[in-house]
Order: sequence, then structure tokens, then C-alpha cells
Amino acid sequence: MGSIIDLIATIVAVVGLLVALGHDGYLLVLGSAAKKRTGGEPVQRFVRGRWPVAILATVGAIIGLALTGGGAFSDIVGLLVGAGSGYAAAKALSTTRKKFLGGPGYPELPGN
Repeated sequence: MGSIIDLIATIVAVVGLLVALGHDGYLLVLGSAAKKRTGGEPVQRFVRGRWPVAILATVGAIIGLALTGGGAFSDIVGLLVGAGSGYAAAKALSTTRKKFLGGPGYPELPGN
């Protein structure tokens, strides 16, 4: 029974970490593109404002993954921390993408 909980907790924590790293990567690409573009300062400011959330989600996912190496209780705590971090990163990524992608017309840039 303990090994099943450990496996599930590890998978959830790894998925949470991958989502958090995906958000980090998206912010890196977005910030890099904004630096190369004339008039990209509003986007750069927006990206800088999103980094604290991205870093906290990534650190939380790493901690959640580290917690899955113990007994059943720490596996459950690691599962919850990893899942919570992944959820927070997914919501933050969704918010960031909505700001810059599709929808009716062109999205409004931050600060405009």
C-alpha cells in the first residue's frame, strides 16, 4: 500500500514541477522577445511582476517532490504541496497567456 501512495505522490509532484517549469519557460521566452522588440517595455514590466509567483510555484513543487521520498504521511504532504504548486503555476500561466493570446480582437497590452 505504501509503495502505491509513494508512486502516486511522486507522479503528481513531478507533473506539478513540470507545469511550474513550463510557466518559468514561458516567462523567459516572453521576456526575451519583449527585450528584442521596440516598445516591449510594458511586456517586460508585466513579466517581471509575474516572476515571484513563478519562482514560488517552482520552489513549492521542488519541495513537494522532495517530500515524496519519506513515509506515507510525507508522501501525502508532498502530493498536496506538489499538486498545489502545479495548480498555482497552471493558473498563473493561463492568466499570462490570456493577456497575450487570442480572443476577440487583439489583447490589450499591460499598461495601456
